[in-house]
Amino acid sequence: MTAVITLGWVLALVVLVSVRDMLPADARWWVWTCVCGALMGLFGLWYVPFLKRRRARTAAERAAVTDTQQSGGQPSEPGSGYVSRDNGSNTVSSTETPGKSTRS
Repeated sequence: MTAVITLGWVLALVVLVSVRDMLPADARWWVWTCVCGALMGLFGLWYVPFLKRRRARTAAERAAVTDTQQSGGQPSEPGSGYVSRDNGSNTVSSTETPGKSTRS
């Protein structure tokens, strides 16, 4: 998508530069708008793949840390899918204590 939009800005720039002499003086700022659009598009074409690679690398690092923590230091079996929900709390909910009410 970024490449298509950038190409659109470049084409608009080519058209405006070719008819620059026919443009009124107060409409020549469009040339600089196209230049800025094309430059920002080129930056986007560089930055988006960079961002995707960095996010993938960060996700892989987090997954490796999570796998190591869940297996007690050993890598877990792939596809086991087990995730412990124990958060270490000693709090007992009122539904777990039969015969006792939380109302006074």
